[in-house]
Amino acid sequence: MQFDSSQVTVMLPVVDLDRARAFYEGALALPAGTQQRDGKVVYRCGGTRIALFPKDAGTRADHTALSFQVADIRAAIEELEARGVVFADYDLPGLKTSDHVCLLGSEKAAWFSDPEGNILCLHEDLSDPTG
Repeated sequence: MQFDSSQVTVMLPVVDLDRARAFYEGALALPAGTQQRDGKVVYRCGGTRIALFPKDAGTRADHTALSFQVADIRAAIEELEARGVVFADYDLPGLKTSDHVCLLGSEKAAWFSDPEGNILCLHEDLSDPTG
């Protein structure tokens, strides 16, 4: 079996599916998700699928669950903030943001959470010669 050509689906647990859908379709402007028979809502995003699945207690990870690569992180932050997304700021050893952005070697990153507590990220690849 070769996984390098397999479709990847990121699974994100949500307590309130309607609230989560409003965020992903409104604030993140993803096209309407497809409701599955098992209760999941699936979004196509680039070559990946994002599946929101109902889970009574939810799951709040303390790590990034999903990261969106963007060409211009500052412009993406402004656009999402205009839609009500709130970005996190950090001042920790090895992780400090300035205006929501942290420089991490070959990329810039900025974090925010969905209404269910899943930590999401924007990242801009600085090693990309087109960026």
